[in-house]
Amino acid sequence: MTGVGLCVPQLGPHVSTDVVRSFAQRAEALGFSSLWVQDHFLYVSNPENGYGNFPGATPPPEYVSVWQPLELLGALAAWTSTVTLGTSVLVAGIHWPVPLAARLATVDQLCNGRLVVGLGAGWSKEEHTAAGTDFHRRGARMEEFLDVLEACWGPDPVRHDGPFFTVPESSMNPKPVQRPNGVHRPPLISGLWSPAGLDRTVRRFDGWNPAGLPAASVADTVAGLDRRRADLGLPPLSVWHRTFVSFPARPGRAQPGVDGLRADLDVARASGFREVIVECNFWEELDSPAAWLEVPDRLASLLR
Repeated sequence: MTGVGLCVPQLGPHVSTDVVRSFAQRAEALGFSSLWVQDHFLYVSNPENGYGNFPGATPPPEYVSVWQPLELLGALAAWTSTVTLGTSVLVAGIHWPVPLAARLATVDQLCNGRLVVGLGAGWSKEEHTAAGTDFHRRGARMEEFLDVLEACWGPDPVRHDGPFFTVPESSMNPKPVQRPNGVHRPPLISGLWSPAGLDRTVRRFDGWNPAGLPAASVADTVAGLDRRRADLGLPPLSVWHRTFVSFPARPGRAQPGVDGLRADLDVARASGFREVIVECNFWEELDSPAAWLEVPDRLASLLR
């Protein structure tokens, strides 16, 4: 059965502790199956490669203030008890895998095994520079990044020596609660899009987390990825489809609204997606804390 999740209030001027807590608890009470956070920390007025790799595009104003993802997940772990908690997505290139592994394992412990870890390559060259990493090598770095995460979540002692990362023989604890296929780690889902990224998705991830595509296009792409996985003896990818009430401002792009979401969700359900994740942080109608608190009820019809 296809679940319906919501991205929590995270961007813009109307986010507060009370808003996030009330939003999350109301969403859980109504039956939404998951809550999600994203990952940015700088607002660059004129990014060199453009917002989302669209030359000349500037980031939406909501990005001026972004509450940080893992801190939010820790709070959500305490404020909820049943919903899945996920990252859609963490930008691997602005993190370092050893401390990230420990932080994610801590969140998985706090929420008693409800964490799903989405990872992406990122589009902001300036954020990579500020984090001390090479934007142009982020794809190759991602491959080893996954190796180090899995090593840190695996049996002690942990040891790794590679071109990007070195981990001296160490104990790394806590470990995650979850053990898919007998291995300590949360499910890993990919937000990768490039041909190399899709190849990595086929080989290294449990699921795919595309954002902003129509569900029918996602289903077509996943069918091809699953054929490649079958050749490797791997199970089909779970699909965690992230869609938008309103897309970030981009000239000429139609906004789906709630009716468009409903139609997209129908396709996702018919295609057997694991989850549809609704992004509300760019919804132009959310102009106050009170408007944010109405969102779970406004979207509750998607559950039926």
